[in-house]
Amino acid sequence: MSKTDSNVNKLLKNEITFGVIGGGVIGGGWVARFLLMGFDVNVFDTDPQAQRKIKQMLENARRSMPGLFEYLLPEEGQLTFCSTIRDAVSSANWICESIPERLALKQSVYDEIQAHCSEDAIIASSTSGFKPSELQANSSRPEQIIVAHPFNPVYLIPLVELVGNIKTTERAAVVISQLGMHPLTVRKEIDAHIADRLLEAVWREGLWLVNDGIATTQEIDDAIRYGFGLRWAQMGMFETYRIAGGESGMAHFIQQFGPALEWPWTKLMNVPELTDELVDKIASQSDEQSGQYSIKELEHIRDDNLVAMMRALKLKNWGAGNLLNKIDHELEAKSVEPQTTLTQRASVLTVSRVVPSSWIDFNGHMNDSHYAEVFSKASDIILRRLGADPEYVARGYSYFTVDMKIDYINECHAGEQVFAFTTIKLAKGKKLDLYHEMKNVQGTVCATGSQFLLHVDLNSRKSCPPLEPVASALEGLD
Repeated sequence: MSKTDSNVNKLLKNEITFGVIGGGVIGGGWVARFLLMGFDVNVFDTDPQAQRKIKQMLENARRSMPGLFEYLLPEEGQLTFCSTIRDAVSSANWICESIPERLALKQSVYDEIQAHCSEDAIIASSTSGFKPSELQANSSRPEQIIVAHPFNPVYLIPLVELVGNIKTTERAAVVISQLGMHPLTVRKEIDAHIADRLLEAVWREGLWLVNDGIATTQEIDDAIRYGFGLRWAQMGMFETYRIAGGESGMAHFIQQFGPALEWPWTKLMNVPELTDELVDKIASQSDEQSGQYSIKELEHIRDDNLVAMMRALKLKNWGAGNLLNKIDHELEAKSVEPQTTLTQRASVLTVSRVVPSSWIDFNGHMNDSHYAEVFSKASDIILRRLGADPEYVARGYSYFTVDMKIDYINECHAGEQVFAFTTIKLAKGKKLDLYHEMKNVQGTVCATGSQFLLHVDLNSRKSCPPLEPVASALEGLD
């Protein structure tokens, strides 16, 4: 087995340790992503406030990131703050560099990292501005250094741009996927990679609109968040424009709107001079727009909105929602109890998850409807265990809930872990009677639910006896 194959196998077994050099906004976000996906992290940062800042970032991530998923994330990794770069990287398989954007500083840090790290370790820079060839200059092992450019907040936004040696970025893509993120390998190195070049185009035009007194910072943000930003969030740019072309598709769109690119609409080839007057103008407009919120409040608003949007995309299995559903499938395999034999009157763990912020109502606790959602998910797990899986449904048979009664006993709040335990009270012929209990991490019962289901022929929409393999599974119940 080659060193590369051995290293990939370690990644697939969650045997990787992360070293993080620089714990600012991006580095701290990486730390949170690594830890919450179950990996150990060593951190080095010269900032005396680094521990406080990273712990605040981790607090935000614990509050929001688990709410993306329908299952509990892996057990959180161990966080270690190190006093030297050597201590942070000597045992690390992946070394994340997130220090300030100064090339000479980065190159100096790489010299020290490579003096103490394994030759198999991946050194991944979060840089948005430098190309790998610039980072690698004078390095003894240049192929080891790549760009892994994320987006803030790293613990929620899944995209990571990978740039560098193809063999190293292939290994890096395995790691990124293990973290529940989407690796985008850039074919050729280029200044600002892909996403930031697109962002800069919008940013430059926004600066001109403010500079020329055409729009305020809030009006520009409104144009994005109430308009094309909603389309881009789930389809991107080209897929959105393909639809704009109607039945004739993208070719028609380009033929219709392409000539407009020759009109002198934009000023993308230059940027307004950032005079004190323009900086003050932008800052004062931004203060008027958002100054009533603290940075922490804005972070919470941002995170809650991102979770809600991505959870909505999960329902259609589209965009970032498709990625989250894949992770849920992996988490489900680790969360449920397939090894437990189903019997009547035996309680089985069916759901283990965190309450997402999008489930909270105006009273500050979980909305009534989501208690039913948890219990419905629990019944789905039992049905699949009995053989009533998607393939069975595709054959034209399923179970319908005829009656459900929920007793609400205790409140559940955002970020709280909840567990559903399900008991099969009756499984006879067409009838299936389930009893659910939902508990918090302290073992307190938050709600109970009684659910009665009938087996149904989906074509006639009438009840009927179950077919194989469900019939045999029901007979096998004690």
